Amino acid sequence: MTPPRTDLSTFANGLAARLPGTWTSDYQRHATYADQFSRTEQLWDLGHVQHIVSQYVLTHDAVLHGPDGQRLYITDRPHYPHQFVVAPLAPDDDETQPHHFEGVAEPNGIAVPNNPARAAARVDRRVLPRYEQALQVVRDNAADQPEPPHRPEPPQVAQVLTLTVYEDGALGAPYASVPEQARTTLYACGFQYHPHQAAILLPATYSENGRMLRLQAVFRLLTAKGIGVNLRHAAPTSSPAPPPTSGQAARTSHR
Repeated sequence: MTPPRTDLSTFANGLAARLPGTWTSDYQRHATYADQFSRTEQLWDLGHVQHIVSQYVLTHDAVLHGPDGQRLYITDRPHYPHQFVVAPLAPDDDETQPHHFEGVAEPNGIAVPNNPARAAARVDRRVLPRYEQALQVVRDNAADQPEPPHRPEPPQVAQVLTLTVYEDGALGAPYASVPEQARTTLYACGFQYHPHQAAILLPATYSENGRMLRLQAVFRLLTAKGIGVNLRHAAPTSSPAPPPTSGQAARTSHR
């Protein structure tokens, strides 16, 4: 645990008074380590400020509330008694959702001296422009796409072809189960009709890569026609014989 700084509240008030626009300071002490999470979990930073709040027990912090919903997090910089860190907080409203932050660069925070005037100049120059730009992008995203871009349900199909990988390595389907509109496509992709097996099968002479390429072509061409395609492995036709009991093994070994 880092020792508490006694001047954080005063510094935060002084910084708020010197930033452009109207800012107010909300100082808070933490009785337990978990108390700091409600604020630090909103930190919009992937740099050293995030490292500090994740690695150290912070006994207090302050949040500055500014124009257009901007918020700045302030806390001690451990091992640097003459510095604090200042970082943006992500917007906290009902309209902003996690998917609105995708692709938006974190504005990140900086270390500042414990002189409010000098700190305000650095924050105004290095933090606020990036923060305002990132906020605008996120809010534009929220306006353009309020709901997450969930993947749509697959289209319903009237016909489905199920190809089976059989135990002997053959790949195909019983002839009667193949939709009539799919048969020409299968033949074009290298499948052959085997009348004595009543099945359309892909020759075993193709290499593994050749089989995969032909399967991909089948999937692409048939789905374009609105025919669903499934791939299954055949269920074992018989169960393996159980191992002999110890008595049987002993009798066999003496024969």
